[in-house]
Amino acid sequence: MSATAKAAAIAITLLCLMVGRSYSMTASSVRINKCCEKFEVMYDGKCTVAATVNATVWKPEFIGRKGERNVPVDNYRFIIGLPDCGTKQKFNIYEYHDSYDKLILFPDGQLRHLILRHHSSVQGSIGSYLDEDYIDAGDSNVPLLQYDYLQGLYCMDRAISSDGAGGGERMEGLIAKVCSPLSPDSDVMLRKIINPICHGLAMIILLVVAIIYFVLPTLRDLVGNMVTTITMCLIVSQAADLVRIFTEFSNHVSFLIADLFFYVSLLGAFFWLNAMGYYIWKMFRTRNVFLRVSDGRKYCWYSGYAWGCTGSMAAIAVFAHYFLDLPGSNTGSNSAVGTETHQIGRETFFEGQDSISWLGIAVFFTPIAFIIIVNIFFFVTTLRFINRMHTYGRIHHKLRCSFVMFTLIFATMSVAWLFLILSWLHFEGLLYMRIIANALQAPCILYICVLRQKHVTFLVKSCFRDQAPQTTEWGDEMTYMNGGDY
Repeated sequence: MSATAKAAAIAITLLCLMVGRSYSMTASSVRINKCCEKFEVMYDGKCTVAATVNATVWKPEFIGRKGERNVPVDNYRFIIGLPDCGTKQKFNIYEYHDSYDKLILFPDGQLRHLILRHHSSVQGSIGSYLDEDYIDAGDSNVPLLQYDYLQGLYCMDRAISSDGAGGGERMEGLIAKVCSPLSPDSDVMLRKIINPICHGLAMIILLVVAIIYFVLPTLRDLVGNMVTTITMCLIVSQAADLVRIFTEFSNHVSFLIADLFFYVSLLGAFFWLNAMGYYIWKMFRTRNVFLRVSDGRKYCWYSGYAWGCTGSMAAIAVFAHYFLDLPGSNTGSNSAVGTETHQIGRETFFEGQDSISWLGIAVFFTPIAFIIIVNIFFFVTTLRFINRMHTYGRIHHKLRCSFVMFTLIFATMSVAWLFLILSWLHFEGLLYMRIIANALQAPCILYICVLRQKHVTFLVKSCFRDQAPQTTEWGDEMTYMNGGDY
């Protein structure tokens, strides 16, 4: 073998040894998942160059399984980027001064999240949280909950918040973006997949009912306009409740606005239902049903009542939420839906409120309870009056059909509202029943207002057959009674 060939063989051998050694060192190195680049920190929730905010980059501090501080790990490397959670939910964990959360990074790259029972600012006490002797002895320092996250299921970085609104000093801590330790199961699928799909289908169904009662001329009487308004209110409440389902975009402003739209629209729907019950009750007790008042003027009167009461109660609820409720008690009703997200930084009185407080919810729901009682009174008295009637004309027949429709809608909305309240008891079975009741509400309204009434289905079929609806078969008495030119 020539000298050139020997030199080439030696060079190849050395290169293979160097590559193999480098590969072995890389394979044996501890991987640490960092959210931002090596020269960046998490500033107000965004990756920012550390030098621009006068901050130091994050360096991992390894803690032993027994609580040993600053365990030396020479061979580690950063894996930049957010964790790939797949179907699991992703949320943030913050560790700062006097927080209930502690983030412990073990030398093997595993992250442990401790949720403490009490505030802890003493760094040396971490050993008591990790020592199994304390756990076996039932010490009060035992953490309330703890979760472990493997490599690839988390990322850590230094978190810095800007100066608070009150001029406070800048706060620094640690942030960890982790994947939910709970594996996706039927509960997650029901809450995060099936429930939003049911909300979307409900909005479509309610929109179909609203379009039918708004487009067809013979259905555009006072009761039909009330049905259209009720369905539009329910559509808004379904859309707002859909926003409240997804907790990944948790923000105190968006949650507060979604809660306001949800409760205001739901309260408006019940006030309009109460107006419908009062109208039917009054018409049955009136001797001369041929009143010389148009549907448009009546609708304005009932609009003033329904929207006026709704706006007044909404204003009182917002005032109670901001000024009458105790700070720290404003947990709202979506704590049973979302995951716990801890915010870093000093929050003002208004910024710390993620959702409507319980006092505000009480202001919204107390009128609904009284409306249900009043509607029961309308139902009982009107039913007694109908049973005492021996003969009645086609107008009374029309009012009787409207009374049946009002009764069924009232029962459907009341049952859905009742399960909404029961779902706040934090029992899984009640929450599932509320999801089922909410999913069945829109199909029931479609059946009550459209499918159950033969004249409505006949009018809808006439539109698809390119035939003009025959107003002489239904609604002509109401047309002449109210003087409207349809």
